[in-house]
Amino acid sequence: MQRIADDLAEITGPEHFRLGEGCLSISPANTEEIAAILRYANKSGIPVAPHGGGTKQSWGNAIQAPLILRTHRLNTLREHTWEDMTCTVQAGCEWSNMQSSLAKHGQFVALDPLWPDRATIGGIVATNDSGSLRLRYGSLRDLIIGMTIVLADGTIARTGGKVVKNVAGYDLHKLMTGAFGTLGVITEVTFRLHSIPRHEQSFTIPSREVEPLAYLLVRILDSPLSKQSLQLRSTGTGFHLDARLATLPEVIHDQASTLTRFAESAGLEMFSANAEIWNARQDHFNQPTNFIVKATMLPSDIAHFTTAIRELGGTSVTQASGIMTASIPISASTQVVHLREKLEATRGSLVILHQPIPTDSAVFTTPLDTLPLMRELKHRFDPNSILNPGRFLGGI
Repeated sequence: MQRIADDLAEITGPEHFRLGEGCLSISPANTEEIAAILRYANKSGIPVAPHGGGTKQSWGNAIQAPLILRTHRLNTLREHTWEDMTCTVQAGCEWSNMQSSLAKHGQFVALDPLWPDRATIGGIVATNDSGSLRLRYGSLRDLIIGMTIVLADGTIARTGGKVVKNVAGYDLHKLMTGAFGTLGVITEVTFRLHSIPRHEQSFTIPSREVEPLAYLLVRILDSPLSKQSLQLRSTGTGFHLDARLATLPEVIHDQASTLTRFAESAGLEMFSANAEIWNARQDHFNQPTNFIVKATMLPSDIAHFTTAIRELGGTSVTQASGIMTASIPISASTQVVHLREKLEATRGSLVILHQPIPTDSAVFTTPLDTLPLMRELKHRFDPNSILNPGRFLGGI
């Protein structure tokens, strides 16, 4: 390990690496230094684990890589072309810092990831994290228009462009989004931007039963209301349908009245709510002894699977787009397999984000038709399997 440290010190300088127990942590300053590190690692067959803010290190399979590639020195908003509503930011920049800089021009990246004060751009993109704003603005893949990536052999690849209408090159950035750093190391991302809403207000509708809220959710989706976010929460005592409107103040007042009428038609009452309700998804990760899962489903199936999670002793937050985050007690671990089968039978899916038991559980060995394709992609991009080996589904 000392020999590796001596070799890599020539790339970053000795002050930017730390030799620990069984691993070497190195902090490059730019894309070129990352490329040089990966060329060395690939030639030497040394596994590498990219590391940003560390907020999602428990997601996926645990790995022990001898070389930790820390991105905290790549922390700059490189370019903000406010008139074109785009920005280019380095992968180690914390999400909240980027948003604070963009807000000076009344713009933002329309995404609400987990732990924005600590999570970095690279980690958010690598794990494909998004929240309730997806309803109005689309997914993370919709917001990325370009990316700089370092491949396993040290090749620097640039995909997309810096303007929204640019269609040059392959959509490699869509492949890298959600790949957990197994196909390449993201060093820069170019986003399309949106104007920050000047006026928004949140509301919540509580109910002891989920069915009336499921009916209201579909009704609100089909309405012309200026809805920015919409989610269905289950708690220990019941259920809540949360809605956030974003429009002019006088319009919000009229639309809030419409929401009130919707609630009353279902025999329920609506209340104003503070912005903390939109952190409910994040609160699930405060239960490390539980399974934390991400499930997808049709909006028409939200009530059914919300009830299923409740029957397992768990709680959930489901976006109106059909993406659920749920916490399930370890005592129900054998039922998680059946839950996945039921979701897949209705064109949905289930992914374990955090697991409190070893990975040899049947939950993680369910065969998928897409695994051969995923493994082939991994082999093409990283034939020596040095990038986060084993972190992804199926040990990829």
